[in-house]
This record gives sequence, C-alpha cells and structure tokens, in this order.
Amino acid sequence: MQFTSKKNYCMIKLNDDISKAMDAESLKLDIQRHLRFTLAKSKYSTTKWDKFRSVALAALDRLHDRWIDTQEYYYDVDAKRVYYISMEFLIGRLLDNMLVNLDILDEVKEALHELGLDYDEVKENEFDAGLGNGGLGRLAACFLDSMATMGIPGYGYGIRYDYGIFEQQIRNGYQIEKPDMWLQFGNPWDVVRPKMLYPVDFYGETMPYTDSDGRLRFKWVNTQKVNALAFDTPIPGYKNDVVNNLRLWKASSSKAIDLQSFSQGEYIDAVRDAQLQENISRVLYPNDKVFVGQELRLKQEYFLVSATMQDIIRRFKKVHDDWRKFPDKVAIQCNDTHPNLAIPELMRVLLDYEGLDWEIAWEITRKSVNYTNHTVLPEALETWSVPLMRNLLPRHLQIIYEINKRFLNQVRDKFGSDVNRVRRMSIISEGEKPAVQMATLGIVGSKKVNGVARLHTELIKKTIFKDFYEMYPDKFINMTNGITPRRWLKQCNPGLSELISKEIGDGWITDLDQLKKIDKKAGDKAFRKKFAKVKRSNKLALIDFIEGEYGMNLNPDSIFDIQIKRIHEYKRQLLVALHTAMLYNRIKADPDADFQPRTVLFAGKAAPGYTMAKLQIKLINSIAEKINNDPDTRDKLSCMFLENYTVSLAERLIPAADLSEQTSTAGMEASGTGNMKFALNGALTIGTLDGANIEIREEVGKDNIFIFGLTDEEVEQKRREGYNPRDYYDSIPELQQVLNQVRDGFFEPDKPDLFHPIIRSLLDEGDYFMVLADFESYAEQQQAVEELYKNEEEWMKKAIHNVARIGKFSSDRTISEYAEHIWEAKKYNPPLKNKKGNNKEK
Repeated sequence: MQFTSKKNYCMIKLNDDISKAMDAESLKLDIQRHLRFTLAKSKYSTTKWDKFRSVALAALDRLHDRWIDTQEYYYDVDAKRVYYISMEFLIGRLLDNMLVNLDILDEVKEALHELGLDYDEVKENEFDAGLGNGGLGRLAACFLDSMATMGIPGYGYGIRYDYGIFEQQIRNGYQIEKPDMWLQFGNPWDVVRPKMLYPVDFYGETMPYTDSDGRLRFKWVNTQKVNALAFDTPIPGYKNDVVNNLRLWKASSSKAIDLQSFSQGEYIDAVRDAQLQENISRVLYPNDKVFVGQELRLKQEYFLVSATMQDIIRRFKKVHDDWRKFPDKVAIQCNDTHPNLAIPELMRVLLDYEGLDWEIAWEITRKSVNYTNHTVLPEALETWSVPLMRNLLPRHLQIIYEINKRFLNQVRDKFGSDVNRVRRMSIISEGEKPAVQMATLGIVGSKKVNGVARLHTELIKKTIFKDFYEMYPDKFINMTNGITPRRWLKQCNPGLSELISKEIGDGWITDLDQLKKIDKKAGDKAFRKKFAKVKRSNKLALIDFIEGEYGMNLNPDSIFDIQIKRIHEYKRQLLVALHTAMLYNRIKADPDADFQPRTVLFAGKAAPGYTMAKLQIKLINSIAEKINNDPDTRDKLSCMFLENYTVSLAERLIPAADLSEQTSTAGMEASGTGNMKFALNGALTIGTLDGANIEIREEVGKDNIFIFGLTDEEVEQKRREGYNPRDYYDSIPELQQVLNQVRDGFFEPDKPDLFHPIIRSLLDEGDYFMVLADFESYAEQQQAVEELYKNEEEWMKKAIHNVARIGKFSSDRTISEYAEHIWEAKKYNPPLKNKKGNNKEK
C-alpha cells in the first residue's frame, strides 16, 4: 500500500520490519507510517509538532522491544533493583538523547532529509520537560542515563507535574513567572499505565488493636484517598540494548463526580474534591511560605513515596515471599531529604500489612534505604511541623516517635546522659513548635548517607551531622557527583565529540577516562587549531541564536564569560555583575585603552518568593542595558541575561563558553555539576575552592584553573572574628565606585532607590555571603584570565587539558561507586531477544 504526497513526507509503504530496522530507509517509512496511521495526518493537516511526534514514535518503536526485553531479563535473573526516588527529574528534551543512545541519530537525519525535512528544525518543536528546579533534578537525569548505559537495573521514581518549573520571562528587567505548559500537546515519550493505579492515604487516625497472637497492632483508618497513576518513560543505555524505566506518578481522584450536585447546577462543588486531590501533581514545588503550601508539599512527598513503595513491594512479591531477602533485592536511594518518608512508610507496610515485628522490620528498612544529602546549610534541612504531620500522616508520626525513642536510648547508651547531645540528635525537635527533622530521620533510618563532593562530605561530618558521624562513622560516605558524557559532550557538542573520536576513537563515550589520551595533543599545534575552530563554530552558533531571539549581535573574538545556574545569593551572581560594572567603568575612564573584549552572559531562575534574588536579576539587566546602549563599549563589552534557562539553553551555552563562572561562597555549594559540564566542553573555570571545584582543580591541574577568594575555613574564621564589609568598601576604590553607582541610581535613574536593599545587605547587614571580601581576589583572577586569553595558543592548551583531565566526573564513575559501595548491585547486559532488523545495513 502506498500513499504519495507532493512533499513526500506522507508516502507510505507498509513493511512488517520497518518498526525494528535501524537503517535510514526503514526509519523514513516508519516516520511516514506514524504520520498517517498513528496521527491521522495528511499533507494538508500536518503541523511541525506532528513531524516531531512522528519521529519520536519511530524512535519508540525501536525502544519498546528493548524495554520489554530488559525488564523481562531482570525478572529472569532475579536481579537486585535500584530505586532512585527524587522529587525532581530535569530530563529536558529527549529526542537527541534517545537517538544518540540508540545510535541512529545520523540515520534519522538522513531519513528526514530524504523527506525534505531538517532534523534541527524538527527537534526544536519538543518541549523541555522542566520537572526540576536545577542541579538536583539534572543530577537525577544523568544518573538514570548512566544506570542504563552500565546495565544496572535502575528505576527512577518521581512526579509527573502538570506544570514544571515556571517559564521565566524578563519584562523591563524583572523576572515574570508564567506557567510551564510542557504538556499542552501531551508527552510523546511516556506510556500511561491505567491499571497501575495505587491508592494513597491522607488524614484519618490510628486505631490500636490486638492481633491473633496477642500483639499490639495499629490500623490507619478513616483516611482520604488519592490515586497515583503511573506514566512510564523509557531510559535507554548507550548502544547496549538496555532500556530502564522512569516512572512518574500523576494524582487522580479516587471518587466519581457527585452527580447529584452536578445535576443541581453545583458544578464547582461537583468537581471541587476531584480537583483538590489532583492538585498534588499539578505544580512543581509550591511556594511553602504559607500553611496551605506546606501541606501541599508534604502531600507531594508522601504521594511519591507511598505510590513508589507500593510499586517496589509489588515487584518484590512477584518473585519472593521471604521479607528477609528484601534488602538483597531492593536498594532504595532517596535523592535529598524529600523522599525520606520512605523510612516510616516501609516500616508501616511491614508492621501493619505484613505483620512483622518491629526489630525485623527495622533491620529490613535500615538495610534497604539510603540517603543522599545535598546541602551544608542547616537552614536548608527540611523539617515538618508535628501538628501538620499529625493531621496529614498520623500513623507515620506515630512510627517516627517510636523510631526516635529507640534511637535516643541508643544515644544514651553510647554517650551517657548528655542532655544537650540527646536534644541535638533527636528526630523531633523540642520547643514551642516541635518539628520532624527529615535529615535526621534519613540518617537514623538508612544504611548509608552520602555527600556529593569530598569537601561537602567532610563538612557535613564536621558540622551539621557531627554528632551522627561520631555515632555512625561507617555510615557516611562520599559520592562525588558526575555528568553523563552522552548528553553533555556527544549530544550537545558534536563538533568537539567528532574531533576527539577521530583522534582516539569513541571509547570515551562510555569510559570518560579515555579522554586522557588527548592530553598530549595540547602540545600539537594542528590539533589546537582544530580545537579552536570547534570552539569558534560553537560561539558563532550561539551568536546566531541570540541574534535571532534578542536581535543583539555579539563579538565572537570576545571572551564568552558565562554564569548559568539557579539565582541565589550564595551562588553570587552579584559578584559577577559588580565586576562587569567595574569593567564598564574602566572603559568609560579610558575608551581608547587596549581592552580585552568580553561578553558576559547570565541565565537562571529565581524562586518566585525570593525577593533578593529577583532584585539581583533586575540589577543584572539594568547593568546590561547601560553597557549595551553605550557606543563606547561596542565590540569591547556586552552583557546579557538570557530568559527562561532550561536544559536546552544550557546545551547551547556550554559548548560556546570560554570561561565558566563558579563563584559560590566557599563551604556553601555541595558540589555543582555545571562546573563539570563547562570543563568537559573546553571552558576554563574561575571559581572558589568550593564543592567539586576542589576536585576539578586536582584533576586538571592548578595552572589550568583560576581560583580566587576565601576558603571555607577562612570564611568561618572571618565570621568568628567579626567581618566588616565596609573595610573593603573603603579600601577598594573601584568597588566603592560601583557600589555608589548601584546605590545612587546610576543603573536605574528612574528608580534611584530600587537597589538599596542590595546595598544594605552588603554594607549594613553583614554581607553574609562575603561578596565584598572576595571581590578584589576575583578581579585579580579575572585580570589573569584576560592576559591568558590574549595568547590563544596557551589558552587552547589549557582548554584541552581541561577536557582531557575531566574524566573522573562522569556520572558512570559515580554510579559505579554507588553500585559497589552502597547498593551492592550488579551490572547486566540483557540480550535483545528479537534481533531481527537490528542491523543498520539493509
């Protein structure tokens, strides 16, 4: 059967094998088939979205066999499974990732070309799945990719938010939040499982009773139920036929609409309860400053944990009936404190449904659950008020109190009657407003607790978790974060990827340490020239994008100085902004001086309720407007804030960067992964000795990175001794000039008082994040950056060293360490049962 159109993209030739074959011709036919028979579109009705979706469906055809075979294989070998629970999965766009890992990207491009379509235009129609705020969710996405690539039976569990991280618009320099409509046309990648529906309970009360053996038991009764509906997304490994699973839960009402109310015209009442229940998965992380917001967020966390635990237990009980084997077949990883309710939830199931004794249930739980900490800031550790939890999750609070009672008895046994220590280590904080300390619960109830960079792990052992480390020294372990090289080099930087593969082969894609082979190429002038050509090509591509989106033309010969991350005071975008204003002042003071051209690019979102961070976005935009509209700065200095930072925007910015800004106050960034992505793509880092920057310096060499500022110990010492930011204001004339300009309305003449809160925070309220203390050191290192950049040969040598020596920071390495030291999980290579059509050759 054939259907021919003038455009050729709707010609159909049915073939039983085309949905499995990997060659361009079969892919072309499959794309056409989906366009006509799945989407029911003709040449007159086909939209850009339809073209993208037909390509996605063709990719899914090749994923589904592998997906099913992989899951069956895990059952066949009775594999131990890893369950990665995270409130965030910042997976971004998936088309490139799917095709790269299936190794059919070139074939799809060829197929689309034959159909008269451009792949780059088609893929732009995919929405970013913004199911995360930043690094936490992006790390989770990288880990899923690595687990699949390494053949580790891994499952991601999260929430299918109707609205992800908000869409950021910049209006008159201010951040405006709009709903993220990522699902307005549906998600072509996920498969709904309508029969995979679990009830999740809230509210009610606990009722004691005596079981048939005379033991005291409890029931959770009179609850309100919400259903959790499963949506599955395939996660393919790289060229290994492994496809793991990301399961996201959507809340649905457990009740039918009240037809009596509906028939009486009370439409709102009829659907109100259903809508309230479905709100649980409506939006990523509501503002939690008011009580209703807090309750909704706690509902989200328990909703995720309850549905996931039911699913884990269902899968375990398919094969096993001996609960003592549970830790041998299940490893649960809680990504930050948010999923730590997994501990009392697993205890509840084992006690209340499976009838196990406390001691056995507790042993199973503590051997199965692990907790990743992502912060060194005490105020960032999650807590829930006891009254809120008593109202929403009464049985869990009861279990937590029992866990706490038994734990504190162990503390007294080990350390004696140290009242202060007992108070500090209690899961339930004391005082007028008692609260459940979720990090403490995670430590007490888990097998392992890990930090995400060496400095971070050492800091939590010495500071916020010092008491617990003294009690459980073997429980704490470091797992330095990593990034997937499939997305963050092969996919986002094809020019550099191809250059490397031509020199050393493509083994680096799954063994990033092989990049060391190009280290010696830093001394090869011909290779440096090729490397520089790739970088310039990436910069020109970014320039074209920015000109198309913003109408602004940038200088490709300038330093592309980029800071992209969540807007937060501790990340110190303000430091970079003040330095940029200082550079502007230098140009104005002597417009004819020799000035190294620089383009400073910012991107990132501030939490909607974070007033200071949003004000700093406005300041950056005001500085940028002043600079960009001054003819004296033309081709010398540009500054831009790019709106609506997403994974896809990062994939444009990172390959084009010359300089990576990693400016957090020392001791405050747990790890960071942007630093790794930039270095992998040939950018040099300017940063503090914070998070993973320390380990990056060790790997790339201290001569190939620009380190500035106070260390974490020096930060603490300054605070103890009494830090006076005005000392720096008085002693650094260029800094004083910039701060006076900000204070006096130079950058915002119509509202001269607008930025006074920023100045107060720096000069009158202690400058907690040490912006002024680090300014001079930062400016000196920026001067060193400029001097080095003028010597292109030396700059490129150092850039190549960064790429060659960054292999440690592959998420494959991180996941290998998790598998060996925490999960005790094996790697598998499931055979693809149906190999027919697997070859690219026809």
